Amino acid sequence: MSRRLTPELIDAPDAPAEELREALGYLRFVNRRLGGTRALLRCLEKWSRRWPRDRPVTLLDVGAGSGDVAQAARAWAAGRGFDLRVTVVDRHEETCRVARERVGGDEGIQVVQADALTLTERFPVGSFDYAHAGLFLHHLHDVEVLTALRVMDRLTRAGVVWCDLVRSPLWEGVVWLSSRGQGEMVRHDAVVSVQAGFTKAEALDRARRLDMTWLRWRREPLLYRFTLAGEKPGAWA
Repeated sequence: MSRRLTPELIDAPDAPAEELREALGYLRFVNRRLGGTRALLRCLEKWSRRWPRDRPVTLLDVGAGSGDVAQAARAWAAGRGFDLRVTVVDRHEETCRVARERVGGDEGIQVVQADALTLTERFPVGSFDYAHAGLFLHHLHDVEVLTALRVMDRLTRAGVVWCDLVRSPLWEGVVWLSSRGQGEMVRHDAVVSVQAGFTKAEALDRARRLDMTWLRWRREPLLYRFTLAGEKPGAWA
């Protein structure tokens, strides 16, 4: 099953606001119940053993949708005595509007409308401790995936978390069935997202080509998604 990239309706600049909000709500459910949020928190839990307590820890969340994972990470960190500051980035104007509404007055989360591929033009190298991309890189062409990972690498001092979909006919069928009761945007995007997902070999190859061999593959418990994550050599030394 070769990787096939089909434009997702949620990415269209003129996507109907009501349908977009419905799709973002579905993504929040998927992240909360089907492992997306948990995948990031598991990495942060492991790495936080060496975090400083005399300054904030910073996280760049790329292609972050309505900011739900950022909110969960902030709450998790606060419960452990850490000040985690998150910069949420999305290119879509309406998506950023929804994120700002949901974040509300939390000054620890900044929502930025920007193109993930050009973030090094906006932020200096090493601006953040960590970068996270959840269910985002499968939206991109192969060369753009490499660019996005390189941007995340350059902007971070400590580590990277890439969480995405495993491509397979089985999971395409499962997603097709499970999304039948949703609106058109969700039904369409759920299927083409799996078609644009990655195999283990493909994900590891992208890390190798960028000399990010400190990233480690993990198949998530629900099997339809993976994380490629790690801390850089010398992080927090």
